[in-house]
Amino acid sequence: MILDPAADSSTLSLDPMTALDRSAKAQTSPSLDIVSSPLQVRLARSTDDIDAVQALRYRIFYETMGAQPLPDMARLRRDSDPFDEICDHLMVLDHTRGAGADAVVGTYRLIRREAARRCGRFYSAAEYDISRLVTYPGQVLELGRSCVDPAYRARAVMPLLWSGIAAYVFHYEIELMFGCASLPGTDPDQLAVPLSYLYHHHLAPAELRTRALPERYVDMRRRDPATIDAERTLSMLPPLIKGYLRLGGFVGDGAVIDRQFNTTDVCVVVKTDLVTEKYSRHYERRSKDNWAKDNWTKENWAS
Repeated sequence: MILDPAADSSTLSLDPMTALDRSAKAQTSPSLDIVSSPLQVRLARSTDDIDAVQALRYRIFYETMGAQPLPDMARLRRDSDPFDEICDHLMVLDHTRGAGADAVVGTYRLIRREAARRCGRFYSAAEYDISRLVTYPGQVLELGRSCVDPAYRARAVMPLLWSGIAAYVFHYEIELMFGCASLPGTDPDQLAVPLSYLYHHHLAPAELRTRALPERYVDMRRRDPATIDAERTLSMLPPLIKGYLRLGGFVGDGAVIDRQFNTTDVCVVVKTDLVTEKYSRHYERRSKDNWAKDNWTKENWAS
């Protein structure tokens, strides 16, 4: 669950600018703590936590997946950008690996509208026209930079991250989540089947539809939908995209090639009704100690 204790002296201050108008509920940064022994999911609380998250992201994105680091990233062996200073970092730790950076085995980056204002935009705005999401009347949340240590991908890390996201969404009354999700590779012709499947089966309704920026737009309609085996294609999608779709998620119009990360991106939008409903129902049934142990199963998120 999420608690709101007073911040201690080790907490990183992320607001050097003029304070924003926020509700009383959001004025204190939440402390999220869910344990599924020996794993724990919580928000980063210090500069050391954020450094550990950035180290994990560098290992996964650049050393494992073949992304191209900028010179400073390669020197420091850290994946970082200005959004890291204004977001919340969700992290999973395995306490059997000790303390510090070695214990961090999964992470997700969470950017609310108030935080995006401090950076001038959401991360996704570099690839998509997200104006319909930015002006959405309810609370919105951008998800990104998701990664899990390869040794933990067959274990409960991704479901535990989603337990943390559900608690975060519930706390901040988030109504809409969105973000760029990736298919491996940068040749859209090789990805013609999944891109076409996503467009023809999961295109967002007009009022929530994002569109790739004109200079980056890649048409997703690359195959006749009648020639696509929908069930087989769904089963072969990356686990993260499948997870979004199982929550009723949609994709925007147009893919984007991200050569730095060696991926082809789609913009995913999820209304949080199912997330908050599942969290609320489960929270009513379970004590705090047992909440994370049997929710968000591997079958839902990691297959």
